[in-house]
Amino acid sequence: MAKIRVLVVDDSATMRGLITAALNRDPEIEVVGAAGDPFEARGMIKALNPDVVTLDIEMPNMNGIEFLEKIMRLRPMPVVMVSSLTQAGAEMTLRALELGAVDCVGKPTTATGTAEALAEVAEKVRTAARASVRTKADAAPVTARRGNYLPSGDVVSIGSSTGGVEALLAILTQFPETCPPTVITQHMPATFTASFAARLDRASGAKVQEATDGALLEPGKVYVAPGGATHLEVVRSAGLRCRLTAGDPVSGHRPSVDVLFRSVAQAVGEKAVGAILTGMGRDGAQGLLQMRQAGARTVGQDEASCVVYGMPRAAFEIGAVEKQVSLSSIGQSILDLASARR
Repeated sequence: MAKIRVLVVDDSATMRGLITAALNRDPEIEVVGAAGDPFEARGMIKALNPDVVTLDIEMPNMNGIEFLEKIMRLRPMPVVMVSSLTQAGAEMTLRALELGAVDCVGKPTTATGTAEALAEVAEKVRTAARASVRTKADAAPVTARRGNYLPSGDVVSIGSSTGGVEALLAILTQFPETCPPTVITQHMPATFTASFAARLDRASGAKVQEATDGALLEPGKVYVAPGGATHLEVVRSAGLRCRLTAGDPVSGHRPSVDVLFRSVAQAVGEKAVGAILTGMGRDGAQGLLQMRQAGARTVGQDEASCVVYGMPRAAFEIGAVEKQVSLSSIGQSILDLASARR
C-alpha cells in the first residue's frame, strides 16, 4: 500500500526536524518535504503533490490561517494544524477548523509533552489522509429555522470528533433560545473547549457553555464537555445535572461519547434524542445503541456530509442509528425529534 505523503510546514527548523522524524517512524507515512514558511510551502505543494500538510499557525510573512484559506480556496486538501496550547492559539485553531482544517495537535512545550504530541501528530495525519475535504462552496447551505420547535422536556445529547467543529456550528446555528437542554462531547484538547463553547454561543440562539460539575440541565442551554481530564455524564439529582468524573479513557477517549450516551440512556431514557456526528473510530456507537434500546430517538450524520464517516458508520452498522441525515438538515431533524411530538 502506498505511503501517506506529508509536507511539514513550520518556521522552526527544530520543530520541522522533530515532526519529520516522528512521522517518518510511522511505517504508513513518508515526509516528502519540509518548508519554513507559506511561500516556500506553496511551491512544494505544487511540485510534490502531498496527501497531507501539517501547518504551523504562527509564522512570519503569512500566518497559517491566511495560508490555509488560500489552500482551501485554490487546492483543497487535508491539513493538520500544529498550534500552541494558549488561549490565542486555541482561538486561531478553532478558526482553522472552521475553514476546513481536518484536525489540530498541540505544539509541545516540555520534553514529556514532546513525545506525546509527536505520537499524536502521526495519528492525526493518518486520519486526515482518509478525510473528505470540501470547500465552503461545496457544503450544502444551512438555514436557521427556529419557529417549529415546541419544548417537550426532552434532552439532546451529541457526540463528535474529527470534523465536529464545523458540524456542531452548523447544528447549533439552527438551535433557538428555547432549545432542549443539550449535552455535547467533542474530542478536543483541554485548552480549546472553553473557547469552542464561546464560539458556539456566539453562533447559536441558545446559551452555550463549558459543562461544570453539578450544573442543572435547563431549556435553552447547551453544555460542552471539558477536554482532557474528565468524562461528562448526565445524572438525576434534584433534576437532571451534569457530572464530571475522572477515569481512564473509554473507547480510546476522555471525554468519551460512549460514557455520555450511556449516562443519558440510564438517566433520561425515552425522553432523549441522541446524535452521532463525523469522527474517526467507534466512540459513541455502543452508547447510542443503549440510548435507542432505552426508547430514545437517534440520528447519525450521513456519509456524504461527514469529514470522516467512522463514528456514524460504526453506530449505523450495529443498529444504533434510527435514521441518517445530512449535515445541512441534521440540526432541524434533532429539534423535530425533540419537539412536543408524542
